[in-house]
Amino acid sequence: MAEERPDEEDPESRDTRVSDMILGSSPALSPRLGPTRFSVSVGDKLRDGGWDFGSIWYGIFGDPNSKKSVKRGKRKRARAWYRRRTAQTVIGVIALVGFFFFVNWFMLSRLHDGRVWLRRGFLKNPGAGSNRVSVKVSASVQKHGEPKRSGKLKRKYNGTYGRMLALAVHALVEGQNKPEPKELWREPKEQAAAWKPCADQRTWAPNDGRNGYIMVTANGGITQQRVAVCNIVVVARLLNATLVIPKFMFSDVWTDASQFGDIYQEEHFIKYLSPDIRVVKQLPKELQSLDLEASGSVVTDSDIVKEAKPSFYLKHILPHLLKNRVIHFVGFGNRLAFDPIPFELQRLRCRCNFHALNFVPKIQETGALIVRRLRDNGSHLAPVDPYLVGPKYASSILDKKSGPARKASRYLALHLRFEIDMVAHSLCYFGGGETEQKELEAYREKHFASLAATSKTKKLPSPEELRSEGLCPLTPEEAVLVLAALGFSRNTRVFIASANIYGGAKRIPALTSLYPNLVTKENLLSPSELEPFLNYTSQLAALDFIGCAAADAFAMTDSGSQLSSLVSGYRIYYGGGRMPTIRPNKRRLSDIFFKNNTIEWKVFEQRVRKAIRQTKHVFARPKGRSVYRYPRCKECMCNTIQD
Repeated sequence: MAEERPDEEDPESRDTRVSDMILGSSPALSPRLGPTRFSVSVGDKLRDGGWDFGSIWYGIFGDPNSKKSVKRGKRKRARAWYRRRTAQTVIGVIALVGFFFFVNWFMLSRLHDGRVWLRRGFLKNPGAGSNRVSVKVSASVQKHGEPKRSGKLKRKYNGTYGRMLALAVHALVEGQNKPEPKELWREPKEQAAAWKPCADQRTWAPNDGRNGYIMVTANGGITQQRVAVCNIVVVARLLNATLVIPKFMFSDVWTDASQFGDIYQEEHFIKYLSPDIRVVKQLPKELQSLDLEASGSVVTDSDIVKEAKPSFYLKHILPHLLKNRVIHFVGFGNRLAFDPIPFELQRLRCRCNFHALNFVPKIQETGALIVRRLRDNGSHLAPVDPYLVGPKYASSILDKKSGPARKASRYLALHLRFEIDMVAHSLCYFGGGETEQKELEAYREKHFASLAATSKTKKLPSPEELRSEGLCPLTPEEAVLVLAALGFSRNTRVFIASANIYGGAKRIPALTSLYPNLVTKENLLSPSELEPFLNYTSQLAALDFIGCAAADAFAMTDSGSQLSSLVSGYRIYYGGGRMPTIRPNKRRLSDIFFKNNTIEWKVFEQRVRKAIRQTKHVFARPKGRSVYRYPRCKECMCNTIQD
């Protein structure tokens, strides 16, 4: 027989279902308990009409019309009402707690640095503050295409800042008679002056170098080579070896054949380090004819683990040195850990960087000339001047004829780390469309083959993801907007280091529109003064180093840049707490710049100043970080307040 639908159920079957419900015998309503002998017999009796249903009801529950039954019913209804109220309260509390956690999650996700704000290529608020220029630029970017994106795209980089630059020019012109913020030209805390240089202090006897000779060929540009030299000095001391004057590897990126003696004073290097290690200019004659490759004496960076500890050199390098008498480190770079390392070895590292490496006279003389002209013909001396250019040329910076009443002239140095090698290696996008993509891809294929190969075989972060995480270098436009927001006057003299700016012909006008007194070493020097350094990028970089290190204020665009790191460390070590450095928080700045089509200038100023202020802290070197960049540590500097 077919099963009847519920709305066609007859009274007899309904009574049977009610009895089953009361006695708990219905398998359909009690899925966890199967039919029992009792339930089956009761159901059968009811369906056969052998038992009276009313008598069963009264026998179990009593007469519903009696007083006891009425009271019992009231109590049941009261308990049922209480249970309902309790359930409602519990559900309400759970809902309230859930809502709180949802709101908390939502707010944190909105405030998280680096979150992207665009979905499907459209602004969240596309109408607010947009203008024709920004629309045209966006259309142009879409037309020329962008790099492929991995993951969900939420916001798009707009590589032009026409609106923001116009606002900045207006603000600078309006406020040119207003005083600049005081913190621009001084360190933020008095504690900075408490740290004094003391890496020149020694507490050990010199090594005799009896275990053999160490040769090194350092790669990279001037800053990578400088770090390599300081590291190899420590390795020579550790292994009790004699160091041969370092050599520099020719790089097709830097295209500079300069050697150690073309940049640094060899005699000073040998003499200053003589209480620490033995240094010679070349191998003894009996060792010069050795086939180092065949004897296994050549060690490359691939043979040394990254950030190798001193124990690695003692275990793996020293036995070969004792056996072959010579070890040649080829392409040696940053292959020595900063921690853990013995106190005196760390101090030797600082001593080499800040005391043993002095530029040759021709670089010192030209560097002093640059500084003199930047300071309006030498109005004052900075604490670092004698160490940068030597006492002889430091005295030439001052204009003795001008008299003591002259007002001091200050200048700001800006290291624009935006050369093509940096731009290509970053894998970021800078608004140049398909032309930029093809040019940078070709550069990577030629100079960064491993990176180019990896980008084809593995899924790397998209340009949007890199930018939101603060991993892209600031563009020149972004850099000058930051300076304007910080309050540097339009009349400020700005020295630009690294003048080979990618796309410079198009970008330089944006810089000079804000700061017309913007100069480079090429502007400051005559052709005859610049001629000895042409085609020598490392020597030109040494001039930039001097110009930046001697500046009254120094601003970097990439805190990971080696030159910026060495310059800022040099200013800390010799600056006496009076030479401020501006470091960008690129992750926070990225979030600010993404609103360039809508943000008001006052809000932009406030947010930029807050982001930069948070980077201005006086603290000791964090564990594992570079002593060249963070010399405030007991191995390099002494704290006169604590000590």
